[in-house]
Amino acid sequence: MQQNKLSLSVQYPDTRVQETLTRPLLRRWVKAALLAPAQITLRFVNAEEGQSLNRSFRGKDYATNVLTFSYNEGEAEPLADNDVTQADIILCTDVLQREAAEQNKSLEFHAAHLVIHGVLHAQGYDHESDEEAEEMETLEIEMLASLGFPNPYIES
Repeated sequence: MQQNKLSLSVQYPDTRVQETLTRPLLRRWVKAALLAPAQITLRFVNAEEGQSLNRSFRGKDYATNVLTFSYNEGEAEPLADNDVTQADIILCTDVLQREAAEQNKSLEFHAAHLVIHGVLHAQGYDHESDEEAEEMETLEIEMLASLGFPNPYIES
């Protein structure tokens, strides 16, 4: 299986997860979800920045776990095999840590799931309809399994 080329930037303005969610680990998770070459920035932010971004770009006044800004969205044609996915993926550390605790999951497991979720969004996947959600969840389960993680949709 051919590996897709990845240019990855990781930013930690919120440094709380920097020691745990290292660049090599994040790179492995992003690559597991890549279906095409990509230029991706992962940015870990606090609740204040997460809320501000969610309010500004989605009109929702709360911090959410992951926001994906895909710069290929709206193109008339699907990406060709040699086109590069370009995206910024914002992960809110406060929400990530809270949800992991509430769901009795390790921070690494929950972060891997959200990174894969964000990368799939960057590549045009969505969950607006039941069919889209099922397709996206199936891919997430398969990709997480390839990394040794269990199904994130089964209650623990």
